[in-house]
Amino acid sequence: MAATLDTTLAGHALCGTAPSEGAIRVLSALEAAGLEAWFVGGWVRDALRGAPSHDIDVCCSGSWQENAQALSAAGIGVVESGTRFGGITGLASGERIEVTTYRVDGFYTDGRHPESIVRASSVEEDLARRDFTVNAMAWHPERGLLDLYDGRGDLRRGLIRAVGEPWRRFEEDALRMLRAVRFACRLGFAMDPATAEALAVCAPQLDAVARERVGVELSGILATGRGGEALERYPELMCAAIPELAACRGFAQQSPYHIYDVYDHTARVLAAAGEENTAPSLMWAALLHDIGKPDCFTLDEHGRGHFYGHPERGAELAEGIMRRLAQPALLIREASLLIRYHDRPMRAERTDLLGVMRLFAGNALDTPRLMNELFDLKRADALGKAPSCHGYIDEIERMREMVRELVANGEAYSIATLALKGRDLIAAGVAPGPGIGCMLDRALEATMAGEVPNRTEDLLAYLLPE
Repeated sequence: MAATLDTTLAGHALCGTAPSEGAIRVLSALEAAGLEAWFVGGWVRDALRGAPSHDIDVCCSGSWQENAQALSAAGIGVVESGTRFGGITGLASGERIEVTTYRVDGFYTDGRHPESIVRASSVEEDLARRDFTVNAMAWHPERGLLDLYDGRGDLRRGLIRAVGEPWRRFEEDALRMLRAVRFACRLGFAMDPATAEALAVCAPQLDAVARERVGVELSGILATGRGGEALERYPELMCAAIPELAACRGFAQQSPYHIYDVYDHTARVLAAAGEENTAPSLMWAALLHDIGKPDCFTLDEHGRGHFYGHPERGAELAEGIMRRLAQPALLIREASLLIRYHDRPMRAERTDLLGVMRLFAGNALDTPRLMNELFDLKRADALGKAPSCHGYIDEIERMREMVRELVANGEAYSIATLALKGRDLIAAGVAPGPGIGCMLDRALEATMAGEVPNRTEDLLAYLLPE
């Protein structure tokens, strides 16, 4: 292994990035007990890139019991966090450092977890079982970098490549396919051709993975802002993750406003939305905004396609998809509302914009933020259509600026933003009861219509004229 052990990368820092104090304490304690230990995985990858990394993992020659004993003897706290797979957690200097024994995995019976693990005799055996070359490197402050699969070279080339045979890595753990895409999107890397081919061939195996784990990886892909690239480059895998997307592939819209099929349009919308804003609600909405179109397609007598009701159908489908993928309830509500209103006609007029803001406010959500995301979605949607639709972007930006002004000026669009409260009416002599709510509704309608300013004294005078 001498050819792959780069001793020039020895020292207390790797490419200028030093391990944390807690990580050094853990490594030193293990080796003081006569064990061999290395820093492995994501920290090594990110250190070589000169990028920050929050998690530091250690791989060690000892069994988990031996590792725990070595840490305890050095006064380091131990949590038996994953002993079934040879792992413990060291608590040092306020940090949690994961420590695993050298291991090779047994047979995978569920496409996700090994049926058993076997203790490996060397770090080289342990690295051989890892997923991608950029994650299969080890580093030691004195021994330097151990790189058996040219992970450092793949970092320079900007390439995600499976360790060994890609199909074998994906058969062992099907979730690795989405991880490959997430890494490619996060790092802005290309996919090794053989690995990309295996992604398409092995995509159906994703069915064996728990949906919540699929949801976690999809969220990670969307958070990079490169979800559109994922759709474009890895359609088989993305359709395996969300089967409803498969109906969108090749679905011609037969409309003068669209030059792409539903799937390709979605990829372009997601890419455009992610350029400026990667808010989870916006990313999920962009991904699923037209998911209802195949169910709503009609063709008129002129041969033109229509999708009446697709925003409502899309919101319904998106809610089910996101719930299946175990997304947070608030995120589901926000994304579903963005989808429901993404195609709603809007005008750069005060009353119209306040009316849309009221729709969001009625769901007890962050209306100013969601209005901004709605405009982001509308803008991306326009960019994903025929060039003749791009002129609408100027109108969208006018509406965005008007909404900012409405919020800044304290205009009311909900009872919560009304400058009149129930206690003000009671103090003015109105008897407590259901009538209070009716009066507040009247005040809101009046101020939204521009009949009265949103000021307490003006609203009281409107409701209780002398």
